[in-house]
Amino acid sequence: MFAGVGRFTGFTIDTFKAVPRRPFQWSEAIKQAWFIASVSILPTALVAIPFGAVIALQLGSLSKQIGAESFAGAASVLAVVREAGPIVTALLISGAGGSAMCADLGARKIREELDAMETLGVDPIQRLVVPRMFAGAVVAFFLNGVVSAVGIAGGYIFNVYMQDGTPGSYLASFAALGQVADVVSAQLRAIVFGMVAALIACYLGMNAKGGPKGVGQAVNVSVVVNFMVLFAFNFVMVALYFQLVPQKGS
Repeated sequence: MFAGVGRFTGFTIDTFKAVPRRPFQWSEAIKQAWFIASVSILPTALVAIPFGAVIALQLGSLSKQIGAESFAGAASVLAVVREAGPIVTALLISGAGGSAMCADLGARKIREELDAMETLGVDPIQRLVVPRMFAGAVVAFFLNGVVSAVGIAGGYIFNVYMQDGTPGSYLASFAALGQVADVVSAQLRAIVFGMVAALIACYLGMNAKGGPKGVGQAVNVSVVVNFMVLFAFNFVMVALYFQLVPQKGS
């Protein structure tokens, strides 16, 4: 386990060292970003709707019990922006985009394409990994915005039409508790999640062994490891955010 963590750390350092090298593979980055977005955008939107709806229903019911109906909207929007958006983005990027990256690089590994690139003097990390890392970060940034927008819209519909909330209080109450730093924190976390998911997927794909079966195992391990690592990163970054950024109403 510790040996694997050490190798992955070295792989990550090599990747960031390769970032400033030229030429940057813009065509590969754009192609990967389009592919990740195409396989993630619809599932992300569909998952965001029930997330927003469940949060609105739960918080709306709770706010009625404690007599704080006017803050139901603020609580729902904050929950979606702070937590639901980055978490859904992390799950979709690692599950859809990350597994595809791992399978692609794993297939190249067992076909010895990566060895051939090294023989020709081409660095596989600079040529393949760096563009995928940037693609994962960019797509995660925009997907988090989509999740937040769809989740807030879903929560609004359920709060207003199913719990007899008022449109004005749902939207206006967010200004009482929310702040720009909440959105910035969520977007930064999404970028980090996208980069981490891409790095883990690429590392496991480029180290796949045992033929097609090994590639399949690498893809499964990639999804599981990504989930665990991204949830751990989310906990640490949220804890730091609440320690460093003063919250409204506190």
